[in-house]
Amino acid sequence: MISIVIARRMLVSCGLSAGSTAAAMLLSLGVAAAQQAPKPVVDPASSQDEIRQFCTNIADPARDQRYLLQKQELEKLQADVDQRIATMDKRKAEYEDWLKRRDDFLKTADLGLVDIYKNMKPDAAAASLNDVRITVAAAIIMKLSARQSSLILAEMDAKKAAAITNIMASASDPNTSKSKDPS
Repeated sequence: MISIVIARRMLVSCGLSAGSTAAAMLLSLGVAAAQQAPKPVVDPASSQDEIRQFCTNIADPARDQRYLLQKQELEKLQADVDQRIATMDKRKAEYEDWLKRRDDFLKTADLGLVDIYKNMKPDAAAASLNDVRITVAAAIIMKLSARQSSLILAEMDAKKAAAITNIMASASDPNTSKSKDPS
């Protein structure tokens, strides 16, 4: 009967780690097979032949087990990479949507309206912008100089001015995603 110590030495001489899963499985197979066979008298020359024969017999199963473990690890890594790619695609789509909405928002003020409000008095511009859709008002005010914008916002209803300021801040923030139109 082959002892556990001899079987471990055989595994090590075959190039397998005695603590690996494949080695443990093969060790248990080898010990079980050895327990069924009658115990021969061991001489040092024949023990080398036995070790060589043992290594030859377990080489294919050990290689197959190693490949199976590597394949399972690669499948786990592939699933992780696929999940991360899906997350990145989702974030990219959100960013592209935000960028499109921001560009559309800014284009609404480019229709010559900015020049009209640029030449108006702040109180008249504020009264006019109070009646315009809030996103259009924010786009126009955003295109004016900081001095003109502040004078117009000061003349507007406080709640509407705050809502416009929030929209302008959201339009400037690339981390804003899917902001809602408060109008």
